[in-house]
Amino acid sequence: MADCCENKGCAIDAMKVTQSKTLKIVLVINVLLFLLTATYGLVANSASLLTDSLDDLGDAITYALSLYVVYKSDKAKAKVALFKGMLILLGALFVLSQVISHTINHTVPLFETMGTVAAIALLGNLSCLYLLTKHKEQDINMGSVWECSKNDILNNAAVIVAAIVVGLTHVGWADVAVGFVLSILLVKSSVKVIKSALSQI
Repeated sequence: MADCCENKGCAIDAMKVTQSKTLKIVLVINVLLFLLTATYGLVANSASLLTDSLDDLGDAITYALSLYVVYKSDKAKAKVALFKGMLILLGALFVLSQVISHTINHTVPLFETMGTVAAIALLGNLSCLYLLTKHKEQDINMGSVWECSKNDILNNAAVIVAAIVVGLTHVGWADVAVGFVLSILLVKSSVKVIKSALSQI
């Protein structure tokens, strides 16, 4: 009798085990990043850093949901991917509310805190993207997770640029502008994930 791991069923089971391990690691990283960026986003009074923290929280929820459906059917994974897409969209709307608030109040954030925390977050999210890349083509669940992680890299880089500009100009428009741009990126990402999920439900 052929060894179990020679058949497709066992290969799929082995893939799910590795997916689960990876998701647990990136889940922990994103919870820690959320606590870091949320705390210092408030300290620095930065719209873009607070936006980043919300994105980390959304990702932590996304990874937890993705972990839940690793052993579920493709239809279940598509439904969770749809939910993740809606979460990304909600995040974008929150970002827009922060942008409006900071624009009205002419807020000038602490650029040193912004830049330092965003750089730490960038390192954490690069680690997540590296871990998830090998899984991104395996199914819709892991593909949507990878999409979220890719957005994090762009977000962190944008916050670092905003911190530099605020430091040079001593006005908060760069922080607000980055917050607005991040909201557009979140909307585009949510549409991509939602369309992909709907096509498989």
